[in-house]
Amino acid sequence: MRLVGKLLALPFVMATGILYLVCKFLVMASGAVLGILSGIMFLAALALFFAAGFWPGLSWLAAAFLISPYGLPMAAAWLTGMIGSINGVLKDFVSG
Repeated sequence: MRLVGKLLALPFVMATGILYLVCKFLVMASGAVLGILSGIMFLAALALFFAAGFWPGLSWLAAAFLISPYGLPMAAAWLTGMIGSINGVLKDFVSG
């Protein structure tokens, strides 16, 4: 019965492995691009603080934080790590 479970888990090991590699590449590539964009948006937010007022500058500053490496890319990296953990658990089940 355990052999049947291992055979059924094997496609999921392959699927999560491929998904993990694709997500890891996308997180690394998007992190570089979004880091540059967040710097540009931060400078625009500083200009808006003086030109348009407090609230427009604050909204651009919040958007710059969301696309900075500490915002949404960090959440994507955490989720990618969870996929990698699931892949590791499945590999341990199949091989052990």
